[in-house]
Amino acid sequence: MHLLSVEHITKSYGEKMLFEDVTFGLEDGDKIGIIGVNGTGKSTFLKVIAGMEQADSGTISIGGRVIVRMLAQDPTFQPNETALEHVLGGNSPQLRAVQAYAAAMEAIELNPTSEQAQTELIKANQLMDEFDAWQLENEAKTALSKLGIYEYEAKVDTLSGGQRKRVAMAAALLLPSDVLILDEPTNHIDNDSVAWLEGMLQKRRGALLMITHDRYFLDRVSNRIIELDRGQAHFYQANYSRFIELKLEREERESATESKRQNLLRTELAWIRRGAKARTTKQKARIDRFEALKAAGPKGTDGKLDLSVASSRLGKKIVEVEEISKSYGDRTLIHNFSYIAVPEDRVGIVGRNGSGKSTLLHLIAGKLTPDGGTVDIGPTVKLGWFSQEREEMNESLRVIEYIREGAEQVKTADGSLISAGQMLERFLFSPTMQWTPIAKLSGGEKRRLQLLRVLMNAPNVLLLDEPTNDLDIATLTVLEDYLDDFPGVVFVVSHDRYFLDRTVEKIIAFEGDSVITHHTGNYSDYQAATEKKEKAASAATANAVTHANKGAVSAEVKPQAKERLLKMSYKEQKDFDEIDGWIAKAEDELSAISSAMEAASSDSAKLQELSIKQQEQEEKLESLMERWTELNELAERIAAQKQG
Repeated sequence: MHLLSVEHITKSYGEKMLFEDVTFGLEDGDKIGIIGVNGTGKSTFLKVIAGMEQADSGTISIGGRVIVRMLAQDPTFQPNETALEHVLGGNSPQLRAVQAYAAAMEAIELNPTSEQAQTELIKANQLMDEFDAWQLENEAKTALSKLGIYEYEAKVDTLSGGQRKRVAMAAALLLPSDVLILDEPTNHIDNDSVAWLEGMLQKRRGALLMITHDRYFLDRVSNRIIELDRGQAHFYQANYSRFIELKLEREERESATESKRQNLLRTELAWIRRGAKARTTKQKARIDRFEALKAAGPKGTDGKLDLSVASSRLGKKIVEVEEISKSYGDRTLIHNFSYIAVPEDRVGIVGRNGSGKSTLLHLIAGKLTPDGGTVDIGPTVKLGWFSQEREEMNESLRVIEYIREGAEQVKTADGSLISAGQMLERFLFSPTMQWTPIAKLSGGEKRRLQLLRVLMNAPNVLLLDEPTNDLDIATLTVLEDYLDDFPGVVFVVSHDRYFLDRTVEKIIAFEGDSVITHHTGNYSDYQAATEKKEKAASAATANAVTHANKGAVSAEVKPQAKERLLKMSYKEQKDFDEIDGWIAKAEDELSAISSAMEAASSDSAKLQELSIKQQEQEEKLESLMERWTELNELAERIAAQKQG
């Protein structure tokens, strides 16, 4: 099904062309990743498609009943709104039914004997049935908890920026839409949440447009790539890994074409230098050809980030953390944690949001003081701190002024000196951009500038707190190459699984309730070990239950504490009474679809439509069977409890 058409859109800011004459269509099932260097206009591209900004020229055509929803980087909320209210705050019939039911239940609780309240509750129940909205509130709470929001009634304006982004994401996933647009959805969420979101988007119907730097995420979710490169859009029918192959092939073709152009240009240049006179038509044609060859050259390159900055010498003592503890109020984040860094350590720090990962980096950096224990930093250590926040940046400064505050010159790995301006050029800041106020840079360009400032100080211990947030893939790739050759020690907090796999050799894992474990290997190694441990624990529990049941046959029956009386809720009882009929109806509908498919065997378009309906009906039937099993097991437990 065709959902949306983008035709010849162009957008520029001042003299900078972001994208020019871009045309493509969006079909149901398309999952498109947008790739490009920071500052190429990726976020603007999505905003134009979502109708939040106007293109300079071109049109966006959206189907009459197509719903487009965008999760922006800076979502907005209503005053005093709770997290759950925001997620359930849409205007779809299902959400209105949930809101009406919640209001009716509140009225009943305030006045249980009120006939009006009881009438409203009956109406609300009917609406919930009509729109099949019973599971919506549970789905909203599930989405919030999976994204690390457990206080559903917390006021959104009291949450951190990252938490607000996650609340907005839960709403975007739950509210109905045909085209979902996500701008950096994996920022500010932990590894477990990224994995959950990945699964949700893989299964989601409709179309998806997203910007993300998470290469595993992009590879597993996307089936199309749009690359924005120097104002042009390049299209690939591929996921990320296949895109890399196709991009290399394209660049090789362009390189061959450029090589031929350069050879022709040299020939024409030699002819021009011999003294061509533009008197004859033939000579004039050759001069015109020379000018055309010059004009046909590449528009410039993205450049290559050169991070070959020298680091300071590191002594034997580096970072020694001994039995440190840190609490906030009644909550203990870190308890008796110890670690001794060794030369060329590459340590990844992982765990759920709020578990204490960034706190550990702050303790190592001396920005926080432990409640107990010590952090001993060696005398030759020169820390480089790359934080999640940009609070220390004075955005009124120009780019070059900000870098000169750190150093006027820097020594590279080969011992040569280069100026701040030259270093900025290596970081893709042209001479013109160097005099741009920081406030006018994109979020990714600010992060790139901050990274340059850190590295220009020649640190020998790097503390990287979510370094992948807002950096483009090209910058991340070169940062990874830099860390390969970096002779110092690196501690990195990150949710980016690819980045961790690529850069670290040890994992410090925050596993809840101030439990911190050490693992050798990268993130995938840690994940595999964790899964193996969980399977072993599950098997051990199952064996223990089996042995206990066997032993109970001959064991003396001991008095047991009285069990909590089980009973079905109103919704469970209602479902239990009606679910057999729902299953029979679903089976009949599935049979009817099969018959229709046999009758339409020669009509490919009709078959495709029926195939989609068949898949939907099979999923519905499977869900009903799972619910039937769950309710019957509950009914059996209730009956057994009554008999006992």
